[in-house]
Amino acid sequence: MKLRSLLLATTIILAPLSANAADKTVGFSQIGSESGWRAAETTVTKQQAEARGVTLKFADAQQKQENQIKAIRGFVAQGVDAILLAPVVATGWDEVLEEAKEAEIPVILLDRTVDAEKSLYMTAVTSDLVHEGEVAGKWLKDEVAGKDCNIVELQGTTGSSPAIDRKKGFEQGIAGADNLKIVRSQTGDFTRAQGKVVMESFLKAEGAENICALYAHNDDMAVGAIQAIKEAGAKPGTDILIVSIDSVPDIHLAMDAGEANATVELTPNMAGPAFDALEAYWKDGTLPAKWVQTESKLYTLKDDNKAIYESKKSLGY
Repeated sequence: MKLRSLLLATTIILAPLSANAADKTVGFSQIGSESGWRAAETTVTKQQAEARGVTLKFADAQQKQENQIKAIRGFVAQGVDAILLAPVVATGWDEVLEEAKEAEIPVILLDRTVDAEKSLYMTAVTSDLVHEGEVAGKWLKDEVAGKDCNIVELQGTTGSSPAIDRKKGFEQGIAGADNLKIVRSQTGDFTRAQGKVVMESFLKAEGAENICALYAHNDDMAVGAIQAIKEAGAKPGTDILIVSIDSVPDIHLAMDAGEANATVELTPNMAGPAFDALEAYWKDGTLPAKWVQTESKLYTLKDDNKAIYESKKSLGY
């Protein structure tokens, strides 16, 4: 019954077919498939489009901004009705977004923001990235309870809004705790492979016995780091506490095994609120707020992580 309840609670409810959306075409410029969460976001976006009768044109940028800019220009040339953009970095979008605006094609940002005039996009559907990092930091501060704690940090892609904001939030979360100190911080580019490589370098530089905790900007880097910690002969989750962000299935498996300690959920359903906003706009020109915030949740070892794993796998991770 517990698993069934979790499935019901986490299943994404698809909106009914809208007459306003049924004949629309939307372009979706996705960053890539660098993580389990990113793959889930792509799956859910396709499900949302299909359920609403929207024709979705999908472009995988393979984590390169130039590919995203090319895709957006292609969508503009094709005369799509709207564009969904998950931006790989925060800067360098003004020119191409201006082109979309001139073509009267609304743009909605998914899960990340950009440093551009707000008039160049309709809305941004994101979590509060700073808040996510702050939740992680406060959890660690409470968990170590005054114990001296050297922290290593795996940052996301350099220049991306999640990397910037999750770092800022974590630092806010541990502020005032003189016993907590970030001793190493380096990008792992949001991937498991780089998370493992960078964690290996942290362990070599500091020694496992001198690292109290790892903070990773996403779960995939944390999963890679767990492997590096095990190969170094230490116990992840015990010798080195691990807190990360996203709540992808594999981090819950690690938590079920006691090899990770906490994760802050980032829902992959950014497209639902985005299509809701577009349907309202197509119906009568209603414009949404400039920011649509999604919910975040902290999971720890106290939760039924095996059941959470199963429920999340059903969402296409």
